[in-house]
Amino acid sequence: MSAISTVDVGGAAPYRIEIGPGLLGDGARLAAQARGRHALLISDRHVAPLYAHGVEAALRAARPDLHLATHVMPAGESHKTLACFGEAIEALAELGATRDATVYALGGGVVGDLAGFAAACWMRGVDCVQLPTTLLSMVDSSVGGKTAVDIPQGKNLVGAFHPPRAVIADTAALRTLPARELRAGLAEVIKYGALGDPLFFQWLEAEREALLASDDHALAEAIARSCAHKAGIVERDPLEKGERALLNLGHTFGHAVEAEQGYSGDGRDALNHGEAVAVGMVLAARLSAMLGMAPDADTERLRALLDAYGLPTALPAGLAPEALLARMRLDKKNLAGRLRLVLWRGIGRAEVVPGVDEARVLDVLAG
Repeated sequence: MSAISTVDVGGAAPYRIEIGPGLLGDGARLAAQARGRHALLISDRHVAPLYAHGVEAALRAARPDLHLATHVMPAGESHKTLACFGEAIEALAELGATRDATVYALGGGVVGDLAGFAAACWMRGVDCVQLPTTLLSMVDSSVGGKTAVDIPQGKNLVGAFHPPRAVIADTAALRTLPARELRAGLAEVIKYGALGDPLFFQWLEAEREALLASDDHALAEAIARSCAHKAGIVERDPLEKGERALLNLGHTFGHAVEAEQGYSGDGRDALNHGEAVAVGMVLAARLSAMLGMAPDADTERLRALLDAYGLPTALPAGLAPEALLARMRLDKKNLAGRLRLVLWRGIGRAEVVPGVDEARVLDVLAG
């Protein structure tokens, strides 16, 4: 097995992120995270046929005494719902899962968010091991312990902070990832450079061809650097009281787009999460320039990089600015009814800006 990269997340509930190829078949590594005799593997209909059987076999070989069940949910953001959450809870009940049970979340961000939320709620909290299979989930949703489901009024409005027991990212899983999903994950990677690391941003400009070609070394480097950035911020601000909000660069705009499209980004005509974040980052940069906070040249450099990675940089047609603004008013970062957005002073210098003028936001949304 190739060398494994590790990133340690500290704080009150420390855990380790392990990154490398072949980890989903490493039964000893997977089983070491199960403290009790019950484990529920949660996956979806896209990922389960590819990897669930292998993970089950590896766990059973390493822990023959483990009472293991698998729950397969429908795939896609449109199924990150209270109804599907309830089905995951029922699966834990049918297993007879005790307080030392472990939930293994095998899949992308939807599975990780929903399975993590189920683990947070079952008996007021059992262990969750994140097994991300997409680049987006490896660099973002599996790290940090934010779990949630969507409701029609907005994305991730029902959830809990529940740090994982471990994150085990098998980079070999990225070989089966569709090109669109790879690009969506790279949007979140670019975000880390944009919000706080201009040298990483420059590296991403230089390594575009290798990353888009799914070069193992380049992807492992991008994942490790992204996770290290997020781990440092999460450790300092685990409950998003301050600095952690910076990780939402582009997300307030992006989440509004996803909600307005009805979370249908797993189809062809709507943006998926990474694509929506790419558009959101450009909108946040344009707003920053409009407010005199940042140079137009940095907005153009960000737009050019996202465009070079094949990501969208403009709002889809047919979305009303007023409707998007109404969605943005539900964002969890807002205070006292005023918009609180993550903007920037230029590449690598993001900051949280309270009391943003809604008229200026509408101007940006209207193009």
